[in-house]
Amino acid sequence: MYLMISTYQKPLAEVDQAREQHLAFLAGLEERGLSVTAGRQDPPVGGIILLDVDTEAQAQELIAQDPYVQQGLATYTAVGWQISRGALAGYQRKY
Repeated sequence: MYLMISTYQKPLAEVDQAREQHLAFLAGLEERGLSVTAGRQDPPVGGIILLDVDTEAQAQELIAQDPYVQQGLATYTAVGWQISRGALAGYQRKY
């Protein structure tokens, strides 16, 4: 699993103009079983997507398709993560 932590590179008003495209991108990841959860940070300086992939290369390949990335609105940092406790402990890959 990889936490993809974004940092907005443009003002929030500009980011929000592409939000529907970004949310559609996330919906596509969810349909394919590649996104476990996602959300905006508070305060809204970026967001976090939890990707269910095996390698950082896979995570970077997927995130390169995010409209936020393609439009220069956000950059992402990939952090590998192994769930060991809490509500997601025991999570099983859907596909």
